[in-house]
Amino acid sequence: MRRYVIKRIALMFLLLLGMSFIVFASLYIAPGDPATMVAGPSATEADIEIVRNSLGLDKPFLTQYLIYLKKLIHLDLGMSYSSRQPILNEILVRLPNTLNLACAAMILSVLVGIPAGILTALKKDTAVDNVVTTCSLVGISVPNFLLGTVLMYVFSVVLKWLPAGGMTHFFWTPVGFKEAILPAIALSTGTIASFTRIGRSAMLEVLQSDYIRTAKSKGLKQKAIIGVHALRNALIPLVTQFGTSFGGLLGGAIITEQVFVINGIGTYLIKGITNRDYPVVQSTVLVIAAMFIIINLLVDLLYCVIDPRIKYEE
Repeated sequence: MRRYVIKRIALMFLLLLGMSFIVFASLYIAPGDPATMVAGPSATEADIEIVRNSLGLDKPFLTQYLIYLKKLIHLDLGMSYSSRQPILNEILVRLPNTLNLACAAMILSVLVGIPAGILTALKKDTAVDNVVTTCSLVGISVPNFLLGTVLMYVFSVVLKWLPAGGMTHFFWTPVGFKEAILPAIALSTGTIASFTRIGRSAMLEVLQSDYIRTAKSKGLKQKAIIGVHALRNALIPLVTQFGTSFGGLLGGAIITEQVFVINGIGTYLIKGITNRDYPVVQSTVLVIAAMFIIINLLVDLLYCVIDPRIKYEE
């Protein structure tokens, strides 16, 4: 297990290295000149050249990348071109808001999606199964920005039950719970649908296993069969979906934060793209990628807890 973890961590750093190069190269060849933006609209060519020299934009591509990589090793994400503030500090201020939203959406997805998947498996080919499956298809198809706008209009503008935007408190507090309801629902509908569909398929497969038939023949109650025997084995594909979905929620939060005016790293990323603030874009994408990779590593290790039969090669 130890060797496997070390190999995965080494692979994680290689993936982040490749991601940093791809993002850096993409922004390097993108149209527009950051020096012009930093210098301002009234700057002369001489002023722009001075700014370009101070930012190191006049150096060759590989030299710029190696300088960026050297700073990255020391957790120096650079300075924002627009705010002239350290990017790491600005990300650390906004990151809790994004994680707050993503965690609220994930908890809602688990609490709704997994029970719905189990229910449809137990009620296969009934009206309940058809209704929940149709709702899952709708949930995957509806864009979260459209659903968020509709929810905001109905519950904030018309009914005035919930705040229209902003998320300044943690979702487990009374105020934060009210702030998190609408954005969490808008962000989690696709994930709920995925949990429902995968949970249904996994549970149906487990219910057809020989050991489930044996448990039924021994006269065990259905609650014991489902809760003790079937659910644990059905959780493995759901745990895999958990890791993938949480990374998707971090990406989807970019749009949801815009709709509900949440000051998270998604909003920070959009602002950096709009202002051609290349260091902001590079650093934010890298942080999101790092979180996605770390979550998937933790999910792989969680397999051994769920099913002790799973062993990783040393």
